Amino acid sequence: MTGHGAVRPGFDAVREAFAQVAAQTSGGVAFSVFRRGEPVVELCAGAASPGVPWTPETRVVLFSGTKGVVATLMAILTARGVIGPRERVARYWPEFAAAGKGEVPVSQVLAHTVGLPYVEPDLPTADNAANAAALAEQRPLWTPGTRVAYHALTYGYLATELIRRVTGQRVGELVHELLAAPYGLDLRLGTPASVPVATLLRAPGYRISTFLQDEERRRIAERMYRGVLDSTDTMNSPEYRGAELAAGSGVGTATSMARLYDLLLSGSLVPSAVLAQATRTWSEGIDAINDRPLRFGLGYELADPIGTYGPAAADPAAFGHSGAGGGRHGAWPTRGVAFSFATNELQAEDVDSRAATLLAALHECA
Repeated sequence: MTGHGAVRPGFDAVREAFAQVAAQTSGGVAFSVFRRGEPVVELCAGAASPGVPWTPETRVVLFSGTKGVVATLMAILTARGVIGPRERVARYWPEFAAAGKGEVPVSQVLAHTVGLPYVEPDLPTADNAANAAALAEQRPLWTPGTRVAYHALTYGYLATELIRRVTGQRVGELVHELLAAPYGLDLRLGTPASVPVATLLRAPGYRISTFLQDEERRRIAERMYRGVLDSTDTMNSPEYRGAELAAGSGVGTATSMARLYDLLLSGSLVPSAVLAQATRTWSEGIDAINDRPLRFGLGYELADPIGTYGPAAADPAAFGHSGAGGGRHGAWPTRGVAFSFATNELQAEDVDSRAATLLAALHECA
């Protein structure tokens, strides 16, 4: 697989690492890096769809990389005084107080400790309103704030409803109005069927929750994901891309995602104090369902013991959000570096070394 693109002087090791990554991918890959406002790496390779080469303009479903976009919206609304992480959810959404949740703060929703990892009734995945209403009535699996567990889809329903309650707008509208339009980002939540997007494929043996060995909890994990990742038909459908699923149906380019995190680092989106609050540790531990080490800010993933955001020495203050199958988007704030690795081939976490290879090379260069 032949890669193409450009790197600034001093980043040749990243180009070499990218060639290795491209060789490990049957679909397409892209890696974009900004340093203090300047693009320093723009590489891509492979196929976006059968017969269609990947270019810097190729868009891909971000899966949970979307959560980092939504965390950024939350930070902007916090900076504007529209919402507060320590305020009770029920202040903005009174119905949420049901089933003993009256004192739950917004921070527990954003830091994955609220105890609502799945929706009790079997509702259509794309129906934000119905799923949010069900979660408002639902009793948490544990006392909120006492355990951390990744809320794969319900993070999106909860965040979407909170955003609607405090702004009166759809989350996809705000992605456009606050991020895409003013900064020229090719980033969407709720993508029209007419917009070309890379075709997703699953590598042989692709699996979710690769840290999880307990079969009873695996059934919970499968209920959490509700069939989204086990069918290429579902994930490639215009209906999925068109849904405003704040947990996973965002669409964008690697360049736009790297630029988003670069804008965060520059202070263009939120004041430094608000970003510091959003990217400090609000929860950490072993996932109560998936057995994976976790560390969260207010919606952002943070540097963790398994090197999700590069070698330990890269930046202990790293933050961002990964996506199912290998996507990795984030920043090293102390080094002024923002990055995005995007792919349309989903590989299982326990065998996928692509993002780790690139971040290790970037650590040596940046």
